[in-house]
Amino acid sequence: MDREIWSLDAIRDLFDLSGKVAVVTGGSGAFGHAAAKGLAAYGADVVITGRHAETLEAAAADIREAGTKVIPITCDATDPGRVDDMIARTVDELGRVDILVTASGVANRFAAEEFPVDEWQKVMDSLVKGTYVACQAAGKRMIAQGSGKIITVGSIRGELGHPGGYSAYGTAKGAVHLLTKQLATEWAKYHINVNSIAPCIFWTPLTQQVLDDPDLYKIFMQRIPWGRAADPQDFIGATVYLASAASDFVTGDILMVDGGSKAG
Repeated sequence: MDREIWSLDAIRDLFDLSGKVAVVTGGSGAFGHAAAKGLAAYGADVVITGRHAETLEAAAADIREAGTKVIPITCDATDPGRVDDMIARTVDELGRVDILVTASGVANRFAAEEFPVDEWQKVMDSLVKGTYVACQAAGKRMIAQGSGKIITVGSIRGELGHPGGYSAYGTAKGAVHLLTKQLATEWAKYHINVNSIAPCIFWTPLTQQVLDDPDLYKIFMQRIPWGRAADPQDFIGATVYLASAASDFVTGDILMVDGGSKAG
């Protein structure tokens, strides 16, 4: 691109995702559903994945209101063979993979001295292995295309400790942050942007129990200067930005969408 100021029309089109194909793992979860709906609203065709067909179909029906193609595919994000098959099907049906959002994962909590090692490993496999497997499968396609946008889902817990039993979740999200930076540096030569969105705690069925606990709720809110937990909709703008041409010179970044948690 020439070093000149773009036209106003080109600037207005920076966030347009028309003609793009996005894959969102964990697409029926709170974050993934919101991200997929935001991408579709800006013109992308979307594949959403998850383990349960019923919840995927319900999410797909909602996302289709944007008017783009939405394909739900059941898939275990930690199984390389199934993920490869899912990416291959995406390419067969939609032609390419331009955007990947890795939103699948679990978040078991125990006190560190009591955390069963097998449960700790489940969290690590779900969040770290699941992220890597999806990035590797989509990354191969993006390398062949010569472009792509990968958005991993990190967490404020990957940056800061917390007394709420996050020795597995926080460790895993810290690994996701470093994996994001590693892939960004390796794949920049292929014009693949790799960034992460790192939320504070947000309202989902998985966090309801935590946020309904008065003592834990107080601890969390004291750490969020904005004074509230996030809603899944809070992540739509960040997702669209990192998926679009607006972020073409941004890679290896951990974008904190945390109500000021890290700042405070």
